[in-house]
Amino acid sequence: MREPAFWHRQSSLLSRLLMPVGALYGAIAAGRLTRTGLRAGVPVICVGNYHVGGAGKTPTVMALAGILRSLGETPVVLSRGYGGRLHGPVHVDPHRHAAADVGDEPLMMARTIPVIVSRQRRAGVAPARALAASVILMDDGFQNPALAKDISLIVIDGDRGLGNGQVFPAGPLRAPLPPQLARTDALVIVGIGAAADEVAARVKVRGGPVFRARVVPDDASIAALRGRRVLAFAGIGDPSRFFRSLRACGVDVVTERAFADHYPFSQRDVAELQAAGEQDGLTLVTTEKDLARLRNSESLAAFAQTVVPFAVRLAFDDEPLLRSFLTDRLNRARR
Repeated sequence: MREPAFWHRQSSLLSRLLMPVGALYGAIAAGRLTRTGLRAGVPVICVGNYHVGGAGKTPTVMALAGILRSLGETPVVLSRGYGGRLHGPVHVDPHRHAAADVGDEPLMMARTIPVIVSRQRRAGVAPARALAASVILMDDGFQNPALAKDISLIVIDGDRGLGNGQVFPAGPLRAPLPPQLARTDALVIVGIGAAADEVAARVKVRGGPVFRARVVPDDASIAALRGRRVLAFAGIGDPSRFFRSLRACGVDVVTERAFADHYPFSQRDVAELQAAGEQDGLTLVTTEKDLARLRNSESLAAFAQTVVPFAVRLAFDDEPLLRSFLTDRLNRARR
């Protein structure tokens, strides 16, 4: 879904009208947070959000997987597989599965990390452990009580923060903030904005560390776009962040096309993008997540070959501190 604009306005009549529904939804969600989940038998690290929509969970999961491997761990990602038709549990194979099967994010991650897709999180534990997982990395699921979490890292966008701070559908929060803060072990702020500073202060008061991170573009991606005029398109949680990242790298973005998160591109969409690019002599560029959907669609694969992917990774400002935090909490979980 595309976030409604009123979620990011502090005073909105529509938001106020929806607050009673949000109060009911929030009460149910807060109750779920108190449930005791199944112990997986290996430490579980959950990477989640306080709110609906994107903030950088998947890049955070991929960065954590690399750090965990450097610490001698064998991480396996457990995902719900949003947007995929398979309920699982299934071990994602990028050569056999399509985004329509398992979702675009699991498909993208599976190129470098073992990924299990399972709508029922508990059912995904055994296949993950069968892959010799020493740590299960949950991509999302912070509000899901099915599995007990040993570490909950919450990702928040430094520019967007929590919007109007109201609970869905009056705002973007998945549950009232206090019970979510109570279960937060660490906060990851992506970007240099100050919109998350208030939340960061509340996490610090509770004794939780706050890690700053930034999205770092791949050098080859920048080189492929140098000197070109670009049509950028994206169907992610926050397309504007993608467009800003391109411009920050000196890419000449002439035209933007924003689609809803996990958007299923059609032949008509592709034809319109191609026509717009050809008309103005523009190079088409998109995110790796969007390209994963395009590449794995038989009817759109040829189009995907003409699109330049803009690859990025997440870099932590104080990675040694994060490594120390993970080591300490994993040791505690195993004791």
